[in-house]
Amino acid sequence: MMNPMRRAGVLLSLATGAVAAPVAVQSQVALRVEVVHEGRAAGAVVVRAGRTGAQTGTDGVATLLLPPGRHRVIASRTGLAPDSLDLTLVAGRDTTIRFALAGATELESVVISSTRGERRIEDEPLRVEVISREEVDEKLLMTPGDIAMLLNETSGLRVQTTSPSLGGATVRIQGLGGRYTQLLSDGLPLYGGQTGGLGLLQIPPMDLGGVEVIKGAASAFYGAQALGGVVNLISRRPGDSPERELLLNRTSRAGTDAVVFAAAPVNERLGYTLLAGVHHQVRQDVDNDGWTDLAGYRRLLVRPRLFWTGSAGRTLFVTAGLLDETREGGTLSGATAPNGLPYREALSTTRFDVGAAGRTPVGSSFLSARFSFASQQQDHRFGPVPESDSHGTGFAEVSLLRPGERVSTVLGAALSHDRYANANVSGFDFVHTTPGLFALIDLDPTTWLAIAATARVDAHSEHGATFTPRLSALLRASETSRVAGWTARLSGGSGIFAPSALTEETEVTGLTALVPLGTLTLERATTASLDLGGPLGAVEVNLSLFGAEVRDPLATAEAPPLIPGGPTRLELLNVDRPTRTLGTEVLVRHVAGPWHVTASYAVLRATQVSAETGLREDAPLVPRQALGIVGMYEIEGRGRIGLEFYYTGTQALEHNPYRLESPSTVIIGALVEHRIGPARLFLNLENITDVRLTRHDPLLLPTRGRGGRWTTDAWTELAGRTINGGVRLSF
Repeated sequence: MMNPMRRAGVLLSLATGAVAAPVAVQSQVALRVEVVHEGRAAGAVVVRAGRTGAQTGTDGVATLLLPPGRHRVIASRTGLAPDSLDLTLVAGRDTTIRFALAGATELESVVISSTRGERRIEDEPLRVEVISREEVDEKLLMTPGDIAMLLNETSGLRVQTTSPSLGGATVRIQGLGGRYTQLLSDGLPLYGGQTGGLGLLQIPPMDLGGVEVIKGAASAFYGAQALGGVVNLISRRPGDSPERELLLNRTSRAGTDAVVFAAAPVNERLGYTLLAGVHHQVRQDVDNDGWTDLAGYRRLLVRPRLFWTGSAGRTLFVTAGLLDETREGGTLSGATAPNGLPYREALSTTRFDVGAAGRTPVGSSFLSARFSFASQQQDHRFGPVPESDSHGTGFAEVSLLRPGERVSTVLGAALSHDRYANANVSGFDFVHTTPGLFALIDLDPTTWLAIAATARVDAHSEHGATFTPRLSALLRASETSRVAGWTARLSGGSGIFAPSALTEETEVTGLTALVPLGTLTLERATTASLDLGGPLGAVEVNLSLFGAEVRDPLATAEAPPLIPGGPTRLELLNVDRPTRTLGTEVLVRHVAGPWHVTASYAVLRATQVSAETGLREDAPLVPRQALGIVGMYEIEGRGRIGLEFYYTGTQALEHNPYRLESPSTVIIGALVEHRIGPARLFLNLENITDVRLTRHDPLLLPTRGRGGRWTTDAWTELAGRTINGGVRLSF
């Protein structure tokens, strides 16, 4: 049956023919389907009833010839929320029905694009975490220059600092390594194949319309870089009228952000958005030991986007981006490292990317094509040691979506190309080319069951052919049962990751410290999850149980120095015993008028086998418990007040001379925003409790560590208490 909330959008009228149909066609009934969107005829809408389908023309009308009897009619088009209607056709009586399809941007009709099946979020068998535009807006006022906080405060995600000297970070999904997370923009790998390091810190959230997160192995969707999951950033679209915004922000740690966003329609079919930002941070030595705790940087970026909608449902999206940034860390002027010598670390990055995605109807199906290219040049200096490299990635994909009443399919082919070259260190360059084929089938055999199966075959130029499947099922409770509205999602799949010398640890030490690579094999993973969700009174609840096993995980072992008394080096190798994670998450949301409250609690256990001792141990930097509570009181058009509370449990540490386990921490934050005409003034108090690693132990090691590094792993905040404020102006 049609969802009661959507029933109001469907108008049904019966038109009885005055003349009996000829005998030859008495067994067929003409069903005329009229489709509108926002009161206007909607073309290119696929209308199906069983195996019979048609597409509406520019007048928004399609006609199906069906036998008498019971039928379910479904109307769907990308960008609109699909709808359905059950009806009984009577022999000799032609019938007309009318659908009024709503836009997919409405909360109750969010359509998931990351899985390619384009189902509504409530119908998607695979649980996809969606960060709404409202949540993006909130985090924008806290860190206008990057998306690190936006992701770090999302259930199941943790942003981990990988390079304390320069502030590099990756996002870990449910305890898996950050290098396993694929970061996308509108489904395109604009930030390269391996998007760790500084990627998260170079993306301002001002032009984001939302974020979709797939937790667990997603190689069946996106290939060898999505072993741990996918974070897909969805861009803001231009509306019917021009938008222009300017955000100015200043922090108590001498940071400055200036971001401009503009969006406007050019005509009825073409629109654009433009993001431009300038960001500056002065180096900060918070604990006065002569070492940089908060890296200094200067960054400029520009990103235009074009959106075109043609006749019969044709669409085209084009984007390009340019970024230039310099970062600096290490010892301050006049200070020295523990060996008595100054140590300066610096990084200059220039990146350019371009991407496009298009779609056109082919009969009752849709043909889609996407491509992207990204080129990045970096000049890195580790003290006196220079390392300059270039990294280029290319991607192309073609797919065919065939929607149906009970069965929808997607068939596609993809090609990815990844090239890396280091001008100063030989032996680590690579060129990887990977063609692939994938298929997806969505099944809706009954009203209470939905199934999604995806499979992919890739042919990696170095590691050969791989097969990665994923299977998900959604079970819905009966609308007449005591647990009406509750769902259960069961999902499992496999993932792969192509190894390279670019890991979290070599980001800190550089490749100069690395022993030439031996024979490395693919890392392979199996993940599974069970999600239960539904209403509990006025509260929305979701409970997740999940687990993962990564076989042949890549690890580093200490190797002898090149010269006696010099820094030790690192060796990359596959460990022949798996890394395992097992955990549970509870997410609770409550909305009552102006009040919005979200609470999450996670328990996680991750273990690995040491490459040096061969013993199983707790994986480092994975909190065993985490609790987050966010409350927001918002008056539409006037402002909001928010309060955050985050508890992070103990974490195992490795190669840390000061402790084997971190203490638990509590971080509290508060946000106030007030609207005055076109201006919104905001003040954010971050980390009020002043949690800081250097309040417990030094960040600096007493002597150079593995690979010549000077810092410990950052298991908590480095900047401490920070206040920022500014204005967001619409003009």
